[in-house]
Amino acid sequence: MTIANALASVAVRDLEASAGWYEKLLGPGSWPMPEVFEWQLERGGGLQIYRAPDRAGHSSCTLIVTDIDETVQHLHGTGIAPDAEPARNDRVDTVMIKDPDGNSIAFAQPKDSALAH
Repeated sequence: MTIANALASVAVRDLEASAGWYEKLLGPGSWPMPEVFEWQLERGGGLQIYRAPDRAGHSSCTLIVTDIDETVQHLHGTGIAPDAEPARNDRVDTVMIKDPDGNSIAFAQPKDSALAH
């Protein structure tokens, strides 16, 4: 079996309110269907949010970025995570935040470009 891509999905309590918060974080998204809001990512795959109040706050995803410092500046500038600071190590730099429901979102900048496919 070969897996060619992945789609992350995050459960939220209030889909419309969360769509606004995630658009502030990620930019414009789209409604492929009434119960899902999503973003398509540059190298394929994507991120979806969907209404599931009983599961909200128990999701996590990792988004690969090309510049962790630029990402942190964006988090600070938008007020989404004004105290966020990257954790740095030999293989990857990361910054973790939580959405309003408590879901974990990690941004990662791998040092080896082969890890960022």
